[in-house]
Amino acid sequence: MSSNYTVPLKKFIKECSLEALYLPADAENIMISTAEVNRPGLHLSGFYQDFEPSRIQILGNMEFSYLTSLPQPTRQARIHSLLASKIPALVVTNGLTPFPALLAAAKEHEIPLLRTEDHTTAFMFNAIQYLNLELAPRITRHGVLVEIYGEGILLLGDSGIGKSETAIELVKRGHRLIADDAVELKRISARQIVGASPENIRHFLELRGIGIINARRLFGIGAVKLTEKVDLIVQMELWDPDKVYDRMGIDTEYEEILGVKIPSLTLPVKPGRNLGILLEVAAMNNRQKRMGYNAAVELMKHLGMETDEAALDTKDWDLL
Repeated sequence: MSSNYTVPLKKFIKECSLEALYLPADAENIMISTAEVNRPGLHLSGFYQDFEPSRIQILGNMEFSYLTSLPQPTRQARIHSLLASKIPALVVTNGLTPFPALLAAAKEHEIPLLRTEDHTTAFMFNAIQYLNLELAPRITRHGVLVEIYGEGILLLGDSGIGKSETAIELVKRGHRLIADDAVELKRISARQIVGASPENIRHFLELRGIGIINARRLFGIGAVKLTEKVDLIVQMELWDPDKVYDRMGIDTEYEEILGVKIPSLTLPVKPGRNLGILLEVAAMNNRQKRMGYNAAVELMKHLGMETDEAALDTKDWDLL
């Protein structure tokens, strides 16, 4: 997944526990711009059509066996051709010892040469997963992200509606805070959005009348979490007596974030409503719906009604 974002090679080395065999410059200043990686088997044989030089290249047992089978002059030429394409980095897996020609070519073309003890497949999985997260398309939304019973709930609404206060109540009830005020949302796949807090305000909340608090320091490490997928969006708004709110929940509404559709609902706020309990129920109900059970549909069946006719007027529902 390509993006306009980059990640320093130094961070990638640390995250993937890599050994730097050669670095042409400070790894903090070498940037990776694509989450895709490549095993250059075809390219080592001389086929470079559709080669993408922005990808990290990986050499494992198979590539080493092929290079070993080549005459030394041919091997050197193939290695030089690969590194001359100015790839961002070359990673040797399985703890293999690089050919002298590989190290020499890395220095000549100023290509970072790295090594890992991991097997090739395991390293590729971890590298792609990490880079997908770091380079994912992203936006920042004003809101609060909490984890309730394992469900990521994104609270949206006007400033002062009570999002932070609700988050504190949920933390007191044993749930976890991910982000307050600003939520950084990343699309890590075609079906999943992950939210986190900007690092400079992580774990902090603003409570009107009290001020800034640190949830981690106040409630303990178990009260916070760094990231969480977004399973449900809850739009909080002041109760409007003239507005008809969904009372059955047969049809699931969705909101789109970065091209991903996420279930959503509107939660009216007024004095006397226990928002913490309501959000706990909403989280559990959302999980049940995702698992194929809808209580409203079952009730309509018990009442002898077809679910496709269940879009009842509020007055009709009051008569049941």
